[in-house]
Amino acid sequence: MKNVKGISVERLQLKHFTRDGITEYLKWLLDVKGCSPATRNYRLAAIHSFCKYLQYTVIDRIEEWQRILSIKAMKTVGTTINYITVNGVKLLLAQPDTSTWRGRRNLALLSLMYDTGARVSEIADLTVDSVRINHEPYTIRLFG
Repeated sequence: MKNVKGISVERLQLKHFTRDGITEYLKWLLDVKGCSPATRNYRLAAIHSFCKYLQYTVIDRIEEWQRILSIKAMKTVGTTINYITVNGVKLLLAQPDTSTWRGRRNLALLSLMYDTGARVSEIADLTVDSVRINHEPYTIRLFG
């Protein structure tokens, strides 16, 4: 509100919390600050959550809270996730030098991460007790 209406956070009151004010703020996020529509929608979701709370606590302004709740989220374009190809995986797994101990270790770690879908932090947290190779099926207990 400071950038839009010149009201500092310390002086902000519920009377400043209007549909027009929220709409101006959301427009400022896009036009001046350069935020994406997704960021605008996140901020709007937080404002909506606050207005839902206000509906029960400041009932005398319920119409204004409902007007704010009627502000719609913007449409956003989902991003396409590009997955690594089979040839890409083969190329990645061919990189470690398996003639050395470190190369074999690195290949084992890369293979384990690929086969399990585990994150680096999950692999780093593995202990000897996490791996069961006494009998089939072999198991690895991961904690995320």
